[in-house]
Amino acid sequence: MTTADQVVDLFEAERRRLFGLAYRLLGSASEAEDAVQDAYLRWHGADHAAIENPPAWLTKVLTNLCLTRLTSARARREVYVGPWLPDPVLTEGDDALGPLETVEQRDSVSFALLTLMERLTPAERAVFVLREAFGYSFRDIGEVLDHTEANCRQLFRRSKQRLEDARPRYEISPEAGHRVVGRFLAAASSGDLAQLEQLLLDDVVSWADGGGKIVAARRPIMGREKVARYVASPFSNERVYELYVSQLGGQLSFRAMSVNGDPAFVAFAGGRPAAVFVLELTADGVAGLRTVVNPDKLAFIAGQVSRMETLPGSSF
Repeated sequence: MTTADQVVDLFEAERRRLFGLAYRLLGSASEAEDAVQDAYLRWHGADHAAIENPPAWLTKVLTNLCLTRLTSARARREVYVGPWLPDPVLTEGDDALGPLETVEQRDSVSFALLTLMERLTPAERAVFVLREAFGYSFRDIGEVLDHTEANCRQLFRRSKQRLEDARPRYEISPEAGHRVVGRFLAAASSGDLAQLEQLLLDDVVSWADGGGKIVAARRPIMGREKVARYVASPFSNERVYELYVSQLGGQLSFRAMSVNGDPAFVAFAGGRPAAVFVLELTADGVAGLRTVVNPDKLAFIAGQVSRMETLPGSSF
């Protein structure tokens, strides 16, 4: 007979894995936490004597909770103010998303892939995540989703085709990424447009997610010169910088960190993350810049920072 403590312990042993799954399915840390909590409530009220495989049972329950959430989330994101980006999650000094030791593991939580997965139907996204990030067999995925194995294979092929643009095109070491972040921030903060342009690819794209709560570009900015001017503008114009600082809550300091497995830098104001800048790097330069300033989306990363005795990365 399973005791109350054992019920809790069984769930807690799976919590981190479940959060990593929910986050990849939803792209939102706050919604992932809510989905995991809902799964716990289902688990708490279940007939545990009838559950032969608790991890499999929890995976099925959580996945289907996330599919329901995805349906409503798609409607909300269609009317979202400006570009929608995932919630940033620190992946340096914190294993909230599980091991990210390989290119494939890092790719599964990258901003580039999570953003592109918005193109998928909920079922396609679930099959893709379970297969690519967690290595489930198509038979096991079928049991989770109540689909046939053949149908899961078809959904996976379709999702792979739709996400082809997001597959890794490069392998860059964390050390090399850190150096690029340092050069990028030094050039931006000094208003050095020439140096910034040297770091950017011709077809670089910048997205900014303010969610209508913080002033940010509401459309993607494309091209080396336009992106360089946009990035440098708060630092090269005193009035713009003062407005920028007042929005974010105080004087800024910057720290190079790993966010969603990618090189990034975080702006801190009053000791709390006020903006996150994630760079998409190739061997030839910066292909993309994704900036999150929506305060609602910074709540999870702020919690991660508050729990750390020493911040990882380097300050600038």
